[in-house]
Amino acid sequence: MEKPIYYTMEPPESFKQVLTLYESLGWNSLKLTVNELKQMCNQSWYAIYAFDEQQLVGMGRVISDGVITGVICGVCVLSSYQSKGIGKEILNRIIEHCEQNRVIPQLMCVESLESYYENLGFEKFTIGMTKNIIR
Repeated sequence: MEKPIYYTMEPPESFKQVLTLYESLGWNSLKLTVNELKQMCNQSWYAIYAFDEQQLVGMGRVISDGVITGVICGVCVLSSYQSKGIGKEILNRIIEHCEQNRVIPQLMCVESLESYYENLGFEKFTIGMTKNIIR
C-alpha cells in the first residue's frame, strides 16, 4: 500500500529540494539560487508543499496583499508524481485558503493548461502581459 502524500504549509528543511523540483521541470531558466527560492517561498502570502515522506514532490504558492486578489504561481509536481491528483489537491488547498480570507484567486497559464484550470472552476477573463528585464 502506498503511503499518502503529506500536505503542509511548512517548507522543506532544505530549499535545495525546491531547486531540484524546479530544475527537474525545466523551470529554472533564470538560474535562481537556493537562497532566492527560499526568499521567493518565504515571502509568498501562502505556500503549500506536498511530500512523499521527506521528498518534496509538489508545491504551489500565492502572492497577495491578503485583501483583494491573490496570484497563484509556481504550482508544480514532479513528473513521476503527475496525474495522481497532487496538483489538483494543491490547487484546492490554495483556493480554500483564498476563500477563507475572501481573496480572489487568479492565475496565468499557458494555453495548453486552460482546460485543466477551467475544470477547477477558473474562467478566462483577460489578456496577460509581461515585460522582459535583464537579470
